[in-house]
Amino acid sequence: MLFKLILFSGFAGATVFIGGLLANLFDHHIKESPVKYEVIHTLMSFGAGIILSALALVLVPKGMEELSVWGVMGSFLLGAVLFMAIDRHLAKSGGQQSTLLAMMMDFVPESIALGAVFAIEPKTATLLAVFIGLQNLPESFNSFRDLVQSGFSVKKTLAIFFGLSFFGILSALIGHFLLSQHPNLTAHLMIFASGGILYLLIQDIIPESKLDNNHLTSLGASLGFLVGVVGEMLI
Repeated sequence: MLFKLILFSGFAGATVFIGGLLANLFDHHIKESPVKYEVIHTLMSFGAGIILSALALVLVPKGMEELSVWGVMGSFLLGAVLFMAIDRHLAKSGGQQSTLLAMMMDFVPESIALGAVFAIEPKTATLLAVFIGLQNLPESFNSFRDLVQSGFSVKKTLAIFFGLSFFGILSALIGHFLLSQHPNLTAHLMIFASGGILYLLIQDIIPESKLDNNHLTSLGASLGFLVGVVGEMLI
């Protein structure tokens, strides 16, 4: 059981590093062209669809099963307001770490929830691991490009992403050993993360993924959500 948790959370975290490798490939080995920007923005919108499906199919429904209306409202609003405050602070301070911190703000709480849920509902945890892994790809892709453009070297950025890829395993183990016997707390964490992630989705990810006079990016979001629906039906 513990080996499977490490395996699934390892996959979810590994995509942070893979997204960085893909971004490096795009930036240095593919010429600048309209098609290149369409692919980048479509990948971002695909990730937005995946994130939305994780909220709609796993995080929010599972949290609602355990919590009262007031519990859901409180945790959801707390997550949204806290993530808004962090996002505003990052926007004002700027700096090289802002996009990286934004990515970790949803990766870590989701991974903790993954570890907590794994002991109770392995199938749900498996689906959540797939969701986390798929959404990390476009997020790390975008974060890598921003860090390099802000002054970080490619090698240093890849080294940071390689280290961060293990955060999924660490967070999942924390959730497994500390929260698996507390479904109520786990539900609060899932709803809290949902409020924050939805704020980031609407505030940052969706606007950045849009291109003028291009409809492929919106289709990418729809396909991302469909992937989540199919995953839920298969598992």
